[in-house]
This record gives sequence, structure tokens and C-alpha cells, in this order.
Amino acid sequence: MASKPPSLTVGQALRQATTFLTEQGIDSPRLTAELLLCRALRKERLYLYAHPEAPLPELAWIHYGRWLHERTQGKPLQYITQEQEFYGRPFRVAPGVLIPRPETELLIELALQNGPTQLLDIGTGSGILAITLSLEWNIETYATDLSGPALAIAQANAKTLGARVHFVQSDLAAAFADARFGGIVTNPPYVPSVDQPTLQREVRDWEPPEALFSGPDGLDHYRRLEPVCRRLLRPGGWLLGEFGQGQSEALQTLFSGWSAATIHPDLAQIPRVLSARHRYL
Repeated sequence: MASKPPSLTVGQALRQATTFLTEQGIDSPRLTAELLLCRALRKERLYLYAHPEAPLPELAWIHYGRWLHERTQGKPLQYITQEQEFYGRPFRVAPGVLIPRPETELLIELALQNGPTQLLDIGTGSGILAITLSLEWNIETYATDLSGPALAIAQANAKTLGARVHFVQSDLAAAFADARFGGIVTNPPYVPSVDQPTLQREVRDWEPPEALFSGPDGLDHYRRLEPVCRRLLRPGGWLLGEFGQGQSEALQTLFSGWSAATIHPDLAQIPRVLSARHRYL
């Protein structure tokens, strides 16, 4: 965008930014312009409509212009605002973790149906699953991730939200040798590596590849997870895992030795979550 005119108002800045983002082909240009302007002004969205004639401070314009440029370069809005809501709570996100998706809330809904239990979240990322279930159940939970930066973000989220979560840096759940859990939740990498060129640039160029891709068919992590979860779950314990399109049949085969292996669709009726129970011996 051009340099700031001396008397630019909040309303004018919003209109200019919306036009700019539209010309650049950015999705939801008006909403994006509003959210970034709110962040630059440190105000709620209602302020934009209540005070359109308010002068735009120079510092706010500088931040606003930089963030608008970043968005046109493909940087996801959530990485710019450093926040994404999940299950009604604000979570901090950064390029070191995946951006939480609404469809992942299905994991929470299914877990809540099982009731409180000693829970392990494998590959926690920003911590959304372990933190949410800790808060919903008012219990302590456990979570692992191989990434140190991801764990730092997850720990910060837990502290901010007041969740009691024990975070452990570990490849899958290698750090737990003798522990037994009543439930395991996981949202592992499951995007086929061959799909990388077709992904949106916001995903392909910005989100961490180690949290996205899992071999040619996207199931390499699940092949490793199946024996790990079987070892860590108590008899009758349950597993919930998110997966991608076209993987449900292969996952049902992989977990055919489990009890009650079931595929659950998301709100768009796309198969999204596998649930299964450790067989009683």
C-alpha cells in the first residue's frame, strides 16, 4: 500500500485495505482487513464501525501496512494475529505449529462422550487437545511432541488458559515406557507427501512440513502409532485420531485387531476421526 496520507481515518484505512486485498486475490478481504486493523489499533471490531472518522495513528498504520503485505505473500492470517480460536478458547499459534482447524473439534466431542480418564495427547502441537480436555474435565492430562518450539507454544497456552498439562518432548510416546492411559487423542501428520504441490500456499509454504506430511499415502505415522497406542492403553482404553480424505478404509484395516474401530464424519460428512478400543485380554 502507498504511504499514509496525513489525515487518513480508520474508515478510510479499512476501505483502502479491503480494496488492496481484493486486488491481490486474498480470500475474505473485508474480514481480513478488519481483523488486522483491530490488531494494529488494539481495539475490538465494534470500534471500527463506531469511530470510522477517528484518525489512524502513524504507528498503527506502519504495523497495518506490514501485516497487509505479509498476508499478500501468503502468510496465514492466524500467524499474523498469533491467535486462533478452538472450542471457544483463544490459542496462541506461530509458524512452528499447525493452525487449529474447526473439524478437529470433533475429536473433543467424541472424547467428552467417553468421560474423564488419564489422557495422553500424542503430537500435541499448540496443545489444543490436551489443554481443552484438561479444562473441560478439570483434570491433569499428558502431552508429547518432538518439536521443542511447538512445546514452548503449548506450554504458554496451558499457562494462559490455566490448564494442568504435563508436556514431554518425545518422538510419539517413547518417553512413556511403563505408563498406562485410559484414553489417547492424536492429530498426527497425515497429508500424503505427493500432495504437497497441490496444497494452498498458506499451508504449503508456511505451516511446518513435519506436522503435515507422513509418507506417500499419509499413513506412515499411523503405522508407527498403532503398536505404540496398543502398548500404552489399558484394556478397554480408547483411541481417537484425526485423518484425511481417502484414508478411512486403510485405517480400519490397520486397526482391525482393535475393538469397535469406527469412522466418524465431520460436519461436512467427510470421514474425519477414527475411534477404537484396546481389546480386553
